[in-house]
Amino acid sequence: MVSRFNRKSEQWRVWVANASFQFMKSLFIIQSWRRLLKYLFPILILISFITVLLVDSFTPAIAQLPRQEIRGVWMTTNDFDTLKNRDKVQDAVSQLRRLNFNTIYPVVWNSGYVMYPSAIAQRAGIQPFIYKGSDGHDILADLINQAHRKGLLVIPWFEFGFMAPPTSELALNYPDWFTQKRDGSQTSISAAGEVMWLNPFLPQVQQFITNLVLETVTQYDADGIQFDDHMSLPAEFGYDQYTVALYTKETKNAPPKNSQDAAWVKWRADKITAFMVQLNQAVKQRKPQAIFSVSPNYYDFAYKFHLQDWLSWIRQNIVDELIVQVYRPNLQSFVANISRSEIQEAQKIIPTGIGIMTGLRNNPVPMQQIKSQVRAAQERGLGVTFFYYESLWNDSLEPLNERQVGFGSLFPSPALRARVE
Repeated sequence: MVSRFNRKSEQWRVWVANASFQFMKSLFIIQSWRRLLKYLFPILILISFITVLLVDSFTPAIAQLPRQEIRGVWMTTNDFDTLKNRDKVQDAVSQLRRLNFNTIYPVVWNSGYVMYPSAIAQRAGIQPFIYKGSDGHDILADLINQAHRKGLLVIPWFEFGFMAPPTSELALNYPDWFTQKRDGSQTSISAAGEVMWLNPFLPQVQQFITNLVLETVTQYDADGIQFDDHMSLPAEFGYDQYTVALYTKETKNAPPKNSQDAAWVKWRADKITAFMVQLNQAVKQRKPQAIFSVSPNYYDFAYKFHLQDWLSWIRQNIVDELIVQVYRPNLQSFVANISRSEIQEAQKIIPTGIGIMTGLRNNPVPMQQIKSQVRAAQERGLGVTFFYYESLWNDSLEPLNERQVGFGSLFPSPALRARVE
């Protein structure tokens, strides 16, 4: 009995000793951790702060990669006063970068002339003068160099496409290159005034345009090339001798008298599409990473009235970027056009944006209208490109500072687009 009691007493003392040891051990560990944390805490705070800064710094670049949001502006011949001056170009590029723009579309083909020194144009006899900078420099090369230093893309813009004024050397020297209406007339009235239309079905015309495009993407460190609503043909044209003979040969029928005949529209639209496929292949062969950009009118108008089947171009994978021109002062009409199904289809595949009018010299656009249209586009996951640079700030209804603050509110954070060398 006594022995059993002694054993239990011994076990109890051992248990108490062990418990006491474990308690003291735990207390020691806790005190040690407290002393360690006292020294580590400032270090941990510093590491956390640096991590937040790094993540915040990289967020714009990471966030923009999946959708490549377009925040662009066209630079037209109206912007030549800026383009010809290196200092003004530097100011323009710096300003655009501060306001979180990411793409510039400078005109390089307008009124039958190129805006850079072109061996192709000189051989064709259509470059009686060269657009040079104020100190004789190449304005396109200067813009590209300065924009790239600030992280902006530059995509030269073939504004006039197949269009040229009747007074241009191109029209005067190559009259057989131009198509006509059924009544034999060769001109139409456009936003640029009276113009003629190069025959997009004629091999010589196709080769000429291709040569100019390839010269541009080869001669310059451009990020791509863009074609707008004039890379097309008004539906009433195509009744020239060459096109009539080609249509008759392929269909065994003469072209319909009705220029809106569905089969006649489709045949001509398909021919333009075939050329665009070839042009894309030529560009990609020369510069595989070049962005092949198109900026047409909304699809129904583009196809029916200008034979421009740009939705087919997208479905054939020859378009890398789409900017649909929607120049509507009425917000309801604007929203209806940017909500169209073909735009929704395109934005699932490629970077897609909306062309927004920011003003003309004789028709300024209020900042409130611009803001509401940009917001409507952004709410639908669409980028924007403004027409045109000078009208962003000049000839506006608001003071310069107020105008710039307004544009600054549209893009509160950067969204730089990745350049692929």
